[in-house]
Amino acid sequence: MATTILATKAKKNGTFVVTVDFTDEDGSTLTPTTMTWTLTNPAGETVNSRLDVSIAAPTSSENIVLQGDDLAIPESSREVLRVLTLEGTYTSTYGADLPFKDQVYFYIEDLDAV
Repeated sequence: MATTILATKAKKNGTFVVTVDFTDEDGSTLTPTTMTWTLTNPAGETVNSRLDVSIAAPTSSENIVLQGDDLAIPESSREVLRVLTLEGTYTSTYGADLPFKDQVYFYIEDLDAV
């Protein structure tokens, strides 16, 4: 997995799904052993208490559903950047319980006259 900036923008206070596909060092599909995610602003401040949210039984492709207050932005803003940080462990031919950490960046936009 590589750090990504999503082209699709989330809508303020709506629903936004981030799909994450996992691969190992050789590009082969992998299933994480453990996984958590955290939602922050670029300054590293946690958004909507979304700190170390655990995925109980991670799969090789996860849909992280963000909604409502996860996608809130200040009234004075038209658009803000958010950071979804993924952390966990996996097993590959290089070892067991290897750590991973990556980030997905996306924008939240306000709608006109809504």
